[in-house]
Amino acid sequence: MLLGAAVVFCLAAASPAWAAHDGAAAGSDSQDLAKKLSNPISDLVSVPFQFNWENGVGPDDGLRTVLNIQPVVPFQISPKWNMIERWIMPYVSQPEALNSATGLGDIMFSSFFSPNTGKSLIWGVGPVVTLPMSSDAAVGSGQWSAGPTAVVVKMRGELLYGLLWNQLWSYATVSKRARVAVNQGFFQPFIAWTRPSGLTWTLQSESTANWNSGNDSDRWTIPINATVSKVTTLGPFPFSVLGGAGVYVASPNNGPDWKLRAAFTLLLPRKK
Repeated sequence: MLLGAAVVFCLAAASPAWAAHDGAAAGSDSQDLAKKLSNPISDLVSVPFQFNWENGVGPDDGLRTVLNIQPVVPFQISPKWNMIERWIMPYVSQPEALNSATGLGDIMFSSFFSPNTGKSLIWGVGPVVTLPMSSDAAVGSGQWSAGPTAVVVKMRGELLYGLLWNQLWSYATVSKRARVAVNQGFFQPFIAWTRPSGLTWTLQSESTANWNSGNDSDRWTIPINATVSKVTTLGPFPFSVLGGAGVYVASPNNGPDWKLRAAFTLLLPRKK
């Protein structure tokens, strides 16, 4: 219901004027949108649908699929400050060797408070909360977790790079099948090269650290992902398409070896 409302809102409110500019202006707008899409705390409403195929999972080298729905909504709370709300809602399908399960995983909500005066250097800090939406340990932790999150982004011409970080600690259990307490760090360094055509090349990682792991080899999950995306239009509406792949340079026992990724993102730029 929430997802449907978000999609309808984006399609209904997107400005048709974006596509009515001349060729040069349209190219400038495409690059501007591409930069904002690469920035986790930009003033751009977006609803990404990100599909992941993780290969080499479990003792039988099975396939795990993850659909992440990740709406981002910014608000201006004062003349100098923005608040950016980010959701990650995963739908997971586990291979049979790992207790075959399919369903909604833990939902993560982040809220960033960011000054809107920055041009080349942008930062934001705030809380992050995990909502345990699944009682199945195969696709969710079964625990409430919370902690701090921060992001810093540097823009230099066509390049954009930065780091998104958060730390989660569990504080309540909702399922008897819950795993051990959550003590997890997340690190997402990224660098993106945007072109006037709206084409963006990105190299990034979405690394997690299980600080409770007693085995150093099981502590880190480190993928290196390379993607290419393109901002275009669907009639009068701007959107982005993305494709890419990644390899895991470190992962726990039974973790994946490599992945494929595809994404479709609805965009809602603010009117100029």
